[in-house]
Amino acid sequence: MKMPGHLRDFFVVLPDTAEGEAAAGHLRSAAPASPEAPGAFETVSHPSGRPWILARLLVRNLVQVVRGDDALVLIGPNKTSAAELDAVLRPARDTLDLHRRLTALPGLGHVVSRVDGETCVRGTASGHRRVYHADLAGSRLASDRPAALAHLTGAALDDGALALRLLDFVPHPLRERPVWQGVREVDPAYALVLRDAARSCSVRRWWQPPQPRLTMAEGAPLVAAALAASVAAHLSGRTRVSGELSGGMDSTSVTFLAQHAGAPDTTLLTVAARDSRSEDQLWAERGVRAARQAAERDAGARKIEHVVVPADDAPLFYADLPATAGELLDEPFPVAPARARAAMLLSRAAATGSEYHLTGYGGDELFNGLASACQDLLPGKPLKAWNRISALRHQSGWPLLPTLRGMLLPPAFGTWLAGSLIDTATADSRTPQVSWGMRQAMRPWFTQRARDLVREEFRRAAATAEPIAPRPGRHMDIDTVRLGARYFQAMEDVGAGLGLPVAAPFFDDRVVEAVLAVRVEDRVVPWRYKPLLVEAMRGVVPDALLSRTTKDHMSADDVQGLRVHAPGLRDLWTGSLLDERGLIDAGRLRRLADDPYSPLLQQHPIDSTVSCEAWLRTAQNAWPPAGPAAATHTAPTTNSEAAP
Repeated sequence: MKMPGHLRDFFVVLPDTAEGEAAAGHLRSAAPASPEAPGAFETVSHPSGRPWILARLLVRNLVQVVRGDDALVLIGPNKTSAAELDAVLRPARDTLDLHRRLTALPGLGHVVSRVDGETCVRGTASGHRRVYHADLAGSRLASDRPAALAHLTGAALDDGALALRLLDFVPHPLRERPVWQGVREVDPAYALVLRDAARSCSVRRWWQPPQPRLTMAEGAPLVAAALAASVAAHLSGRTRVSGELSGGMDSTSVTFLAQHAGAPDTTLLTVAARDSRSEDQLWAERGVRAARQAAERDAGARKIEHVVVPADDAPLFYADLPATAGELLDEPFPVAPARARAAMLLSRAAATGSEYHLTGYGGDELFNGLASACQDLLPGKPLKAWNRISALRHQSGWPLLPTLRGMLLPPAFGTWLAGSLIDTATADSRTPQVSWGMRQAMRPWFTQRARDLVREEFRRAAATAEPIAPRPGRHMDIDTVRLGARYFQAMEDVGAGLGLPVAAPFFDDRVVEAVLAVRVEDRVVPWRYKPLLVEAMRGVVPDALLSRTTKDHMSADDVQGLRVHAPGLRDLWTGSLLDERGLIDAGRLRRLADDPYSPLLQQHPIDSTVSCEAWLRTAQNAWPPAGPAAATHTAPTTNSEAAP
């Protein structure tokens, strides 16, 4: 049986029961070795001999150490040694002590531990690595892939959760609702704890964000050290790597950190822009020249090759949408329109013989100043708070009174969540962003059923929802990182399909922690561009490159894509599965495909709807359910039926 996309790359934590052993057999039979997914499963056993962890990994590594009945397993991209893990497990007194000691390692992998019969499964605080769980015959299964759990338990799709993904951004905590019934996602700050053959299940907090107390002078070196350690961990043992050098500050920083870490032969790829006013290629070429000059001063330096991809070779948005059918992502991420562009770039990187591809993803989420962060200064530093928010207000054109009202009278999180959904209008760009998040708008092509489902999801969540942190600024700091890390997984999965690991060192937990430990007034300075990153990279990136204060965008590729790929979009809405489920008006979308310059498409982006349709076509027939509750969708369900 051909397994789609990343389902060739997953792991499952199984209970020490006959049902767990049977589940392992189901997985093995559903995923035989093939040219697309070579190799066998890796198995880590319970003390009884039954399978505890069953893993099929394309580009990740599984490292385990066992001491008696206790065990520690790390699953991630870095080649951590068994000796390093043993040094963590050996002195650990209990599960909490073990996970405290693990903070010394780069934070980019899943951790599964067994101490005194207690199994603990966790991902990363950034949300880059997530943990899901579901019930099987009274015991809990855990996995990094919700689709694997849906396969084993026979879970049907959840129309309420699917309708939420039609929005541009799904806010916390609704974002953590998987699109399969009965499958649960664990908050990244918590670990899943399993006891008594996984029949007892709970969560335990393992991560707390640091207090923002460090000055720029104190914090910048820590950010630099954390970034350098993460990049070095990715490079360890590699003989050839590649990198995406857009010319922006984030990818430039990763490029120079890699060279400082002794990167092997490197190919840097830059995609030329169609917009003649773009500056990215100019800055990328400056970066390559500076990197080569530095390499010439290092007698042991390796070769640096620069490949500029002509603009005409870069697919426009909405190109080759059927290709997404080869990859079943964890959920419909609103990145499907750009999938062909990412696949092109990673294919060219893989063709160079690269063993690892480095990117600057995550830099915007960490280092761009958010006005909401400045709200946290109000209790003790009101003047600094107002100076920064006022500057951001002028830059964005926010009206004065709504800005003051948002600053001084922020609603409770549940109240904000209940009012964050707009029925028909789009979220006004002049609405001050000094709250818990961005408002979301219904789209004109949503059916009444979709609107009712989304409203009900927001209503139910608002009744009990808690923010990630007590104040809006810290909540948004963490939520923004989690959202970016979640979306980056789509890029990572495209690379996995090509056999090329793709890294985003900025999403390393140690980097996130170092950034969050710096005072808000030093991190958010509206009259400076990414000041904390600039200061962290002093002495690593040449000052001339740190002086850039602009950032290019690809809006032209989006608009042209709507026109050039109108036939593909029209085909997408013909026989639409979202339409069959009663969630969209496919006829209206077909008419919009024939009118790509419609003001409606400028006001209401279709990216999320396109991503949901492409994802659903893969999910419907991707991996037939194996569990006893196997079911297929025959008619739209009500929200009460869809609720887990």
